[in-house]
Amino acid sequence: MTFVLRGVRVLDGPAQDLVLADGVISDAAGFNASGAEIIDADGLIALPGLVDLHTHLREPGREDAETVESGSRAAALGGYTAVCAMANTSPVADTAGVVEQVWRLGREAGLVDVQPIGAVTVGLAGEQLAELGAMADSAARVRIFSDDGHCVADPRLMRRALEYVKAFDGIIAQHAEEPRLTVGAQMNEGEVAARLGLAGWPAVAEEAIIARDALLAGHVGARLHICHVSTAGSVELIRWAKSKGWRVTAEVTPHHLVLTDELAADYDPVFKVNPPLRTQTDVDALRAGLIDGTIDAVATDHAPHAVEDKECEWAYARPGMLGLETALALTWQAVGDKLGWDGVAERMSRTPARIAGLTEHGRDPVPGAPANLTLVDPAARWTVEPSASASLSRNNPYAGMSLRGRVVATFLRGVPTVLDAKAVR
Repeated sequence: MTFVLRGVRVLDGPAQDLVLADGVISDAAGFNASGAEIIDADGLIALPGLVDLHTHLREPGREDAETVESGSRAAALGGYTAVCAMANTSPVADTAGVVEQVWRLGREAGLVDVQPIGAVTVGLAGEQLAELGAMADSAARVRIFSDDGHCVADPRLMRRALEYVKAFDGIIAQHAEEPRLTVGAQMNEGEVAARLGLAGWPAVAEEAIIARDALLAGHVGARLHICHVSTAGSVELIRWAKSKGWRVTAEVTPHHLVLTDELAADYDPVFKVNPPLRTQTDVDALRAGLIDGTIDAVATDHAPHAVEDKECEWAYARPGMLGLETALALTWQAVGDKLGWDGVAERMSRTPARIAGLTEHGRDPVPGAPANLTLVDPAARWTVEPSASASLSRNNPYAGMSLRGRVVATFLRGVPTVLDAKAVR
């Protein structure tokens, strides 16, 4: 089907008409709209489809918490056209067979492009490198490898992984956590943890690994990506690494941009996450780092959990939060006034697509580009209602929060995966 978007604004530009036909965006000038579906996009913003570098889809193994199909639907509702699926499934995505399974499930769902991330080590155990080359050569064409949820703590093994993936311009995405500094940790080490009597997760546990791995990446000349940066000190270290010209990139989550450890004061496990929510000082530094480009991208770390894994005592709750359907509005709320829509697109679409090597994605919605785009109503206000989520899980820390800016349509290669008829009129 062919669609004509009437009066849409591309990023921060003026209103114009766009045609989506045969999977490509065309100029509306002289186009015969007969037979096309006309969408009144007056007042709407067209963004390149969002790309998430950090999504947990749980399949295979924990389909009670999420499936590739349900997570893909949540992603499409959030404006995403591509997501990178983390490897901590059961079985772990540490072989060509498992990453191909996830890739094929994504293709079957057809809602977003699902790009699997392969494990760095066998079983995420941090002892032996996984089949990196076989995963890279598989149908899934894996380029990012991560033991997310577990740090590759052994520096020798981390160096070997960086050297291995350099051969095909791959990336090691590190969960920066020195495990010997976080034994028994429950939340950010600071005043709130002391008041609640919970063991603290110190900022230095993250920062020590970032410093070590930046030095290793610089020595090897390989690509390093830092997952879910959460501290002010981490921002400074990443800034230093980039000043050296090393191939280091980093991401920040929406929850680390808008939430603080004060929210854990009543022991509600919905606010338990890894790395933990930090202080307002850290939030301010993360926002500044995202604005000035020290932090390259916003990634959701969408982490669905079954009810029994979250609605329990804090110490026994699994860490993680939902994020796909709220990420764009939260990012706009946090830094939109400084970045504008073009800056938001750079950090949520263009740069993530470039890091992941997803060449069909991250291109501005202009004539000649693939028709992977998102329509946003910047004036729409909405209240987060967990029960309305497409995710199978409900561990949403934003329940009841009022947000501004809502996705009303998402197109994957010109096909609408989300189309709110009321909103687009």
